Amino acid sequence: MKNKSAEKIKLPSIDELLGVVNEEAAMDIEIRSIHSFEDHPFKVVDDEKMQELVESIRTNGVLVPVLVRPDGRNGYEMVSGHRRMHASKLLGLETIPAIIRDMDRDEAVVAMVDANIQREELLPSEKAFAFKMKLDAMKRQGKRMDLTCDHFEHKLGKKSRELLGERLGVSSAQVARYIRLTELIPELLEMVDNKRLNFTIAVDISYIDKQVQAWIHEYICDNGFIKPNQISNLRQHLGQGNMTQQLMISILNSSIPMKAATKKVTFNERKLAKYFPAHYSSADMENVIVKLLEDWKKSQEEV
Repeated sequence: MKNKSAEKIKLPSIDELLGVVNEEAAMDIEIRSIHSFEDHPFKVVDDEKMQELVESIRTNGVLVPVLVRPDGRNGYEMVSGHRRMHASKLLGLETIPAIIRDMDRDEAVVAMVDANIQREELLPSEKAFAFKMKLDAMKRQGKRMDLTCDHFEHKLGKKSRELLGERLGVSSAQVARYIRLTELIPELLEMVDNKRLNFTIAVDISYIDKQVQAWIHEYICDNGFIKPNQISNLRQHLGQGNMTQQLMISILNSSIPMKAATKKVTFNERKLAKYFPAHYSSADMENVIVKLLEDWKKSQEEV
């Protein structure tokens, strides 16, 4: 019997991880001939991780080729590799290894999102627009393939959102919630990214008119917070007639739960001293007072 532990384990190659077919090969192309993907949802920032990438490329070069597609104008559109290209530009490199693949817009969107969505520390706004772009592309692909009945989505009768959720490892409801964030005005979406606005509250706000959203942004800036019941009450009022900024402020303010008045009782140490021996500590006096109060409470319950 063959010893399975002695079998060689075949690890996927870089080409397999990139989805590169056998006949595709990387070639050096001029960076100036490449432009960013249209409406690219993932931010490229000069942070600590970018500096690490710069140093890696300075030492080892670009180890993983970028993926581009011809743009029909003697240039290329970047599909996967925006961060590598940015780091190469910072180093002053003129060329970058690239795989050139003919893809239509929807194929490119799916490839672009898939290459980036598993990155750590993605912002909510990045996920929101990435999910929306891929979902729209999947829907268009599904419609084109419905005529042949060969498309995976059509055969299973599943909605694109459910398929997308399965491929991303999240529920279809969570996919929908992220996509709702794309309906926020940029100022509120930035608050979500900066954790100044709760994700769930932001989803509720996304159903509100953009003008009212702008007023909500001003309200948060002035007050520092917004609560779920405030937005819930506001949405109920929005269906009852015209809304003004002053009316909105009145609704939001009246929806803030009133804090119960705190009762503070202070004992004067000099007054208490005549009831206790001189050697009693403050802790001793407190224990006696608590015991007397417990006895008093029991007597009241028995009445």
